[in-house]
Amino acid sequence: MQQITVIGAGTMGNGIAHVFAQNSYRTTIIDLSASALAKALATIEKNLDRMLAKGSISAEQKADTLARLSTAQQVQGAGVENSDLVIEAATENLDIKLRIFQQLDQLCPPHTLLASNTSSISITRIAAATQRPDKVIGMHFMNPVPVMKLVEIIRGYGTSDSTTQTIIDTAQKLGKIPVAANDYPGFVANRILMPMINEAIYTLYERVAGVGEIDTVMKLGMAHPMGPLQLADFIGLDVCLSILRVLHDGFGNPKYAPCPLLVNMVTAGKLGVKSGEGFYTYTQGSKDLVVSNNFGR
Repeated sequence: MQQITVIGAGTMGNGIAHVFAQNSYRTTIIDLSASALAKALATIEKNLDRMLAKGSISAEQKADTLARLSTAQQVQGAGVENSDLVIEAATENLDIKLRIFQQLDQLCPPHTLLASNTSSISITRIAAATQRPDKVIGMHFMNPVPVMKLVEIIRGYGTSDSTTQTIIDTAQKLGKIPVAANDYPGFVANRILMPMINEAIYTLYERVAGVGEIDTVMKLGMAHPMGPLQLADFIGLDVCLSILRVLHDGFGNPKYAPCPLLVNMVTAGKLGVKSGEGFYTYTQGSKDLVVSNNFGR
């Protein structure tokens, strides 16, 4: 494993590219948007500067990490034909992912492993769009990628033992802790997390308690570092809704039905941190994000 390609320059994509480049892999980020690529490189440099200020990396390590990064605005001609591993970190949309994997399957050499950072979509279904289902796997990083240790490794129906072990080994080389899961809706993390978030939204919707009260109970009573409503804002309410719909469709169980309040908020464009408003309002202060409760009583 020497050459890595990451598809998507968003929050997850730039984080994934960061950790690979920092661990001596040549890494290309591909995104249709030039501004998204510029923002990704700026974010990586900003995060490296934070690490440098804390003394966790040297100035030389920062420079080497940035030197290993390159960008492109299209898959064809971007060097995927030389990649050992391509990780898709595009938006959580099945049709988009299927198109990406069909294209990658045509352009990448036979040895290339294809991974998706999807948080809920079936790896088996994605793999079926290719002629190499044995080499398709889920590699679900947690946000923020440079900080969080966990990587869910999701094995599709046709994923080979060799591919699974290679990706587990690769995650360990990044300093991550890989945990294997089989390919069922939501895998492990979101099958457990999203119903909890949904129930917290129902608790607000049914006026059992306010945003601050719900989050405080979970932080102080259950020792969660962040309340479920604020966590939903950071994940993105649109992403939460998408995952809940995957769970609901996949299992056909009404317990996974998304709360009407969540549906309304996403429809209204209140997506959390990314839009500046969700269950909380987010404004940029002099240094830090200032957070205020939108549902105060």
